[in-house]
Amino acid sequence: MKKSQKGFTLVEIMIVVVIIGLLAAMAIPAFQKVRENSQDKTILNNLRQVASGGQQYLMQEGVTSVDYADLTGDYFPDIQAVAGESYTSLSVTNTGTLTVTKSDGTDIVYTY
Repeated sequence: MKKSQKGFTLVEIMIVVVIIGLLAAMAIPAFQKVRENSQDKTILNNLRQVASGGQQYLMQEGVTSVDYADLTGDYFPDIQAVAGESYTSLSVTNTGTLTVTKSDGTDIVYTY
């Protein structure tokens, strides 16, 4: 009686594991870069909302600057942080630049 020769050898299984490892090594950094780019674009969109609300406030109140806390609720909805950024120190002025600092220490500047 012959023994069945079905199944995979250890070498074949090791090759498959190596290929999966190489694919994962290429995919993970690409995914992280796409995620970071998406977060940066979301932050820029949030800054556009703050700038728009701030400009509306400046025109209505006739002042030259306004803090973020005075704008939330009335001029745009509450903004949810996506990358650990903090909007609490933002102020809108008639000079046209907003900066937000992310949790990793990088700044994103929006000029309007």
